[in-house]
Amino acid sequence: MELNRIAVLAVTAAGLPVARRIAGALPGAEIHGRSSRVGCCDVAFADTAQHVRSLFAGGIAVIGVCAAGILIRAVAPLLKSKLDEPPLLAVSANGASVVPLLGGHHGANRLAARVAAALGGRAAVTTAGDVAVGLALDDPPEGWRVANPAAAKPVAAALLAGDAVGLAVEAGDAGWLAAANLGEQGSVGVLVTHREVTDEARLVLHPPVLALGVGCERDAPPAELIELSRASLAEAGLAAAAVACVASLEVKADEPAVHALAAELGVPARFFSAAELEAQASRLATPSETVFRETGCHGVAEGAALAAAGATGELLLAKRKSKRGTCAIARSAHDIDADRVGRGRGRLTVVGIGPGGDGWRTPEANRAIAEATDVIGYKLYLDLLGEALATKRRHDGTMGAEETRVRQALDLAAEGRRVALVCSGDAGIYALAALVFELVEREDRAGWNRLEIAVAPGISALQAAAARAGAVVNHDFCAISLSDLLTPWEAIERRLRAAAEADFVVALYNPVSHRRRSQLPAARAILLGHRPPGTPVVLARNLGRAGESVTVTRLADLDVGAVDMLTVLLVGNSETRAIRRGNRLWVYTPRGYARKHRQGG
Repeated sequence: MELNRIAVLAVTAAGLPVARRIAGALPGAEIHGRSSRVGCCDVAFADTAQHVRSLFAGGIAVIGVCAAGILIRAVAPLLKSKLDEPPLLAVSANGASVVPLLGGHHGANRLAARVAAALGGRAAVTTAGDVAVGLALDDPPEGWRVANPAAAKPVAAALLAGDAVGLAVEAGDAGWLAAANLGEQGSVGVLVTHREVTDEARLVLHPPVLALGVGCERDAPPAELIELSRASLAEAGLAAAAVACVASLEVKADEPAVHALAAELGVPARFFSAAELEAQASRLATPSETVFRETGCHGVAEGAALAAAGATGELLLAKRKSKRGTCAIARSAHDIDADRVGRGRGRLTVVGIGPGGDGWRTPEANRAIAEATDVIGYKLYLDLLGEALATKRRHDGTMGAEETRVRQALDLAAEGRRVALVCSGDAGIYALAALVFELVEREDRAGWNRLEIAVAPGISALQAAAARAGAVVNHDFCAISLSDLLTPWEAIERRLRAAAEADFVVALYNPVSHRRRSQLPAARAILLGHRPPGTPVVLARNLGRAGESVTVTRLADLDVGAVDMLTVLLVGNSETRAIRRGNRLWVYTPRGYARKHRQGG
């Protein structure tokens, strides 16, 4: 079972540090925290038992940093068949014990071993086969598939009884089965094969030894390539479960049909340069001069299959064609580690981490960082991520070198890496998302054009400041940067006048720097020309970080000396109010509900 989603539960604040260490060791894992006791998590829940049941019923692996009994009682009403249960693990609050409670047939024991290794603890595995035999036949190593899981039971029973169990290996590296001491003969047996077989008497295991090489025209229908590949496997009598990867030419790295086929088979898509495929020319069954003129290699499907299968691999099925696609199949002499084959499609995610605190970082941002191989950003912003970068290749940048950082991020992603480009606040508000697309458009590089690019939004400084102060931007508002490094001051002045005349609440970014001291007084003068001197102004500094401060002053009293580069300002409109209730001063901008009330609407 592939563990696509993992929820790490922290039921108490004491368990949160261990939950974070677990999530850090499992890319893509989310931290779920009990709302009344745990902060700074990806997902909050109120009722532990109900939440665990919901996750378990949805097939999501659950790792609870809590007592085992809490988890057992929560899922007890749902238990039906061990063949359908996702992993359920209990971890002690000190990380010393990791107990796989359920899901041993779907990776729970392996998951427990990974968690124990990350925590320096011990995996308390109790599954009979793992304890007595040293392995779980129906939970093979990553990449292997079980064709008939029900057949594992009689085999395991025979092994536990000391009966002879036969083993036949037709392909793959079956050394992991050595612990079971299988022989050539037995009342029951295990067959390791790349072929599609129906064998009720034996447990059939498929090793990852097949490479499916494909090619297709631009924007070929995914269904056509999937149908061609399925038909090709069937023609050769090969098991789709033995396919380790879908391979193609690197110019197809952004081809939807190739990725749809990989998703259909549940394997990675990997890509090679034309030179790497041309190196296979002497091994091709159907080399083509036409293909060479178009792509720089004499065969895409066959070349990709052979390149992925390695130097000792063999072509099992020569190129087969459909209207717009091609397919070929090669077998490796050993298990194929897809991560070491060619390169994946590069991914660049521009991540907004919010003002800085963990609690203001979105689950999507956390996932992007967890799944990244490389993380790039201004050093201060990367420092804010702390342990989340423990296993990442970190690339620190300096202030003012934004284009250098973006180019580096694009280049690393073009190498097939998963890159997170980190920005403070929201990635699309005075941050680097626009520069990514600007460079992609301006330079039109083939490697950059094939990338998968995404933007993960974050809480902006203006949102954080407005929330801390009350509800300042509850009506129409705009944001203006006072920095004239990239925008002429004359343009900034025009925007300030327009915003002042339109009576917008105005968020002022980059209000001052060591060099720029005159712009903020100029902005104040423009705004004072269109709204009262007593208009509330919120000065928010270091939001979500140590040393956070939020103060409120009047527009007429705004002092440039009270503002620095870490401050964002919110200038109210003509209706913005500052009210004191108890010991708190709140600032809000009415939307007109009072007027509606007076009119009886």
